[in-house]
Amino acid sequence: MEEKRPSALVTTKEKYSTKAVRIAKETAERLGIPYVPRGNFSLPELRAQYGVDNILVVKKGLLFLEGIEETLQFHPNMAHLRVKNLRFGRGDHLVKALDIQPGDKVLDCTLGMGSDAIVESFAAGPEGSVTGLESQPLIEAVVGYGLRNFDGDGEKITEAMRRVQTICTDALAYLQAQEDNSFDSVYFDPMFRYPLMDSENLSPLRSLADGRALTEETVAEACRVARKRVVMKENARSLEFERLGFEIIMGGKYSKVHYGVMML
Repeated sequence: MEEKRPSALVTTKEKYSTKAVRIAKETAERLGIPYVPRGNFSLPELRAQYGVDNILVVKKGLLFLEGIEETLQFHPNMAHLRVKNLRFGRGDHLVKALDIQPGDKVLDCTLGMGSDAIVESFAAGPEGSVTGLESQPLIEAVVGYGLRNFDGDGEKITEAMRRVQTICTDALAYLQAQEDNSFDSVYFDPMFRYPLMDSENLSPLRSLADGRALTEETVAEACRVARKRVVMKENARSLEFERLGFEIIMGGKYSKVHYGVMML
């Protein structure tokens, strides 16, 4: 029988610390993929030797996913500006669509790079909670670790990041296991059917992310689980809102993305 090749591996940068090795080994064990000491090997050499395209590298205290052509790394991105807008009373289209109030429990079914989850967490506050689901293990590893360990964007946004709980799982399977009305709101940000190609920060994500369209079954489960609202983000001109039954559409007048809202 042909030996099964690993899907990815974990290593450190060339100059590493004892802590970096520990993080790499713990990550490898959690994901069930090999930890490989870096030595003097380049990343292309490690790819060739182990037959993988993707390598998780511990550096700068975080996990970086090094693909053949692109790097996926965690950063709060626009969440910083959006949290600032909320702090100064300027609002946020997503928070308005989800009707997030302090103390709310929010289920974010498409964690991605985590920017929306950070904003949701800030709006829900210390008494609330945000659970972020990500079906792709390598993405969840990078973003989940980043949310728990990234520092340097200010106390308020750091606190919001730390409150986000990430789970690597399929959204439908998770929803089916939840009780009725167990979350205040449920949010979906699936990969757009017609991507906005100027969203450069999402480029490294596209080759790894779950590209499946949202299904009617998943939306129905979300409506059972949510107490207040189910929201989907999509291209402003998308036909997905109509297909899935989102009749209320919210968003900025000149925005390229809108939010479909089901009020329950």
